[in-house]
Amino acid sequence: MLDLAARYHEVFGPTGAVRIVRGPGRVNLIGEHTDYNGGFVMPMALEASVRLALYPHQEPVVRLWSEQFAERAEFSLAAEGPMEPPDEPPHWLRYPMKVADVLAEAGVRLYGFNGVVEGDVPVGSGLSSSAAYEVAAALAFLVAAKPELPAGPAQAVAQAHGLTTARLAQLCQTAEHRVGVRCGIMDQFISLHGKRGHAILLDCRDLSYQAVPLPTDRAKVVIIDSAVRRKLTTGAYNERRSQCEEGAGRLRKFDPDIQELRDVSPALFQAHEESLPQVVRRRCRHVITEDARVLESAEALKAGDLERFGRLISASHDSLRDDYEVSGPELDLLVRIARSVPGVLGSRLTGAGFGGCTVALARPEAVEPLRQAVMTQYPKHTGLQPRVWVSDAADGAAIDV
Repeated sequence: MLDLAARYHEVFGPTGAVRIVRGPGRVNLIGEHTDYNGGFVMPMALEASVRLALYPHQEPVVRLWSEQFAERAEFSLAAEGPMEPPDEPPHWLRYPMKVADVLAEAGVRLYGFNGVVEGDVPVGSGLSSSAAYEVAAALAFLVAAKPELPAGPAQAVAQAHGLTTARLAQLCQTAEHRVGVRCGIMDQFISLHGKRGHAILLDCRDLSYQAVPLPTDRAKVVIIDSAVRRKLTTGAYNERRSQCEEGAGRLRKFDPDIQELRDVSPALFQAHEESLPQVVRRRCRHVITEDARVLESAEALKAGDLERFGRLISASHDSLRDDYEVSGPELDLLVRIARSVPGVLGSRLTGAGFGGCTVALARPEAVEPLRQAVMTQYPKHTGLQPRVWVSDAADGAAIDV
């Protein structure tokens, strides 16, 4: 791991002690495209994260160096939030700028700082590098405003500013909306609320949640990066969100209490699905059945029934492939390879789709055969080099130093 404090001094010169904040990425085990429909998801925080080393100063400006892009950029601060640079800022700078926007609107006084950003969450992989970055940026602003805050979990940092971590997640979600992706709340929420050794079952409507234990002695979470990158702001993600909203609106005439697809029961959908345009019908069917799979998955994990959980994971992928149409040939190939390995209990794409990663639930003894099968078969058929790793469920965001 990069010595981020030392790297800060290389970039900005000697100072006092720098602070380091961290926002983890996430892998969603099940519950895809349900969050912005008010439904249920079950992600876990990853050990991979975005880290930001910072040193506060008295100038109303934020200067950042991105290790990933080997680029330095800055923006100025005003009482009401950041001011747009005279030239078009690099895309990676827009995230902390929009985070500053929403924090200022929430009443957080902004202070300038110098910072170095680095991370090991692959960009465009479906592991929520953007949410990890937003959360790290938010913590950086909170620390810059109160440099005396001790190292510790994000909850304490938020409370020092009169915020809850749920509210902080909502602010980071709003920041991503302003960047251009109408994401749900899941990614920012799990980055702030992860718990080591547990998945988080989250109700995306009221933000109630519970930790569900993952028996890592009996099964491992294996993440496989397809090396296919996608950019959600190109429109496919937002198009599907609009289709879901259309479906909920059309079904509302059969039950006025329907606000979102979360409120549509499988029975009501089956009774009235013919009233929906064909594409909208498929989108709605995925979301409604996926919500049911998430709740059943939580019960399966609580009962220690990993085989049942694995079957639900696989059913989720089939629905994402056929009804939501967010998979692709590379993701489907990785899923087929994984399912062919004895001891793999289930596999699916994870994240919004259109590229990125798959996730598999595998018996410990199946992890290495799975890795070998992927590394042998996938490049032969695609010419792409995948990445395979195992991650335990990690704790959420924090001030590390």
